[in-house]
Amino acid sequence: MSNEQKSASEDDLAVTQDVSPDSEYGEGNEIPEGDPKELHALLTDARNKADEHWDQCLRLQADIENLRKRKERDVANAHKFALDKFAVDLLPVRDSLEMGLAAADSAEAAKLREGSELTLKMLASAMDKYNIKEVSALNEQFNPEYHEAMSMQEREDVSPNTVVTVVQKGYLLNDRLIRPAMVIVSRAAVQPSGGQLDEQA
Repeated sequence: MSNEQKSASEDDLAVTQDVSPDSEYGEGNEIPEGDPKELHALLTDARNKADEHWDQCLRLQADIENLRKRKERDVANAHKFALDKFAVDLLPVRDSLEMGLAAADSAEAAKLREGSELTLKMLASAMDKYNIKEVSALNEQFNPEYHEAMSMQEREDVSPNTVVTVVQKGYLLNDRLIRPAMVIVSRAAVQPSGGQLDEQA
């Protein structure tokens, strides 16, 4: 064999080795071939799971919407009937006042006073039950957070800015002001300026 023929044979062998399957994918890296039935089964299973998750999502969304509506209804009822029990407790007070007015013409003054005092006690009990407290005002220092001054009065027997008269009582509901006390507040008496001149004969 000539040198030229030997060189050509070596070149053909190199080309054959370059195009062999092992040279492209490497040893052990064969192209995977899936079973169509198995792929179809996997796809069907994935779709079933997706449908199941979607149904769960819809049910959860419906539950959240129902919960929101129920909460809104509860809040609306709470606002609407917040004073329901308080109103029920006030009904006997109204009944007592109406009976006292009906008997006012024929009742003696002492009995009428006794009935009025009993009615007032009933009302005070109902207010205490719902933590409605009277604002302390008389002989207290004026507090703009709880008192509303109607006028001022010169007084020498008390310090300035002292509540000397309560025109209308104020009240707190659970320590929150619902009506300020209408009061009259003291102020220092104005001292006359200058002195009197002695008259000389």
